[in-house]
Amino acid sequence: MTLPKVIEEARILSHEAPISGVDILTLTAPQIAQTSLPGQFVQVSVPADAGFLRRPLGIAEVSRTEGWIRLIYRQVGRGTRGLANGVAGTLVSVLGPLGHGFNTALKHPLLVGGGMGLTPLLFFATAHPNVSVLMGGRTKEEVFWEEIYHPHVRECFITTDDGSYGTQGFVTTLLPRLLADGSYDGVAVCGPPVMMERVADIASKYGIPCEVSLEKRMACGLGACLSCAVDTKSGRRKVCKDGPVFPAGEVYYAS
Repeated sequence: MTLPKVIEEARILSHEAPISGVDILTLTAPQIAQTSLPGQFVQVSVPADAGFLRRPLGIAEVSRTEGWIRLIYRQVGRGTRGLANGVAGTLVSVLGPLGHGFNTALKHPLLVGGGMGLTPLLFFATAHPNVSVLMGGRTKEEVFWEEIYHPHVRECFITTDDGSYGTQGFVTTLLPRLLADGSYDGVAVCGPPVMMERVADIASKYGIPCEVSLEKRMACGLGACLSCAVDTKSGRRKVCKDGPVFPAGEVYYAS
């Protein structure tokens, strides 16, 4: 089923920075909030002096009753740095919801995320009554996500590269032990390509279905410009329209 896409003039409700360079943006967008599904994204306008193209941002949370959406993003270029200057009350143009989301019809999924890949997985967590999460970061500061996820998950497992918090290592260090107990019926993963490839490989060895969320540079977000096209095992696909979520076994992971 193809869900309707709208352009809303959304008002900034709040703009917070949990750590330097990362922003949590909450917008009034009642039409988009009503139809969004976990794994989908929106295209957000940026100030004119920060570029002409909208920026694709994963939806982190929605409130269908209050009519807002929440986006969590890292400042990585001129566009997102310009967007980060937006203050409460400012209007931004938002196109969405876009893309194909996760399969949430699972009894006990395990979400696996690294860095900003935890953004679309958060929406999954808020929409599912029995989900667990395995998150990784370089340092304790980078897993600020724990506090955000805590109210929505059954269990939260954490790894850090430097061992400053949780288990020292990567998410793939802990993942085999978690899957070995046999209680998970699906894995959803988003993060760096090499991480997703390893997670998909481990899930396959345990016979557990796995979905991955790809990230590519986009222009239109509607499948017209082909800027986000990727080769998959079933042919050329558009990340914005056919994805960003794909079955793990269908994609190639070269960054």
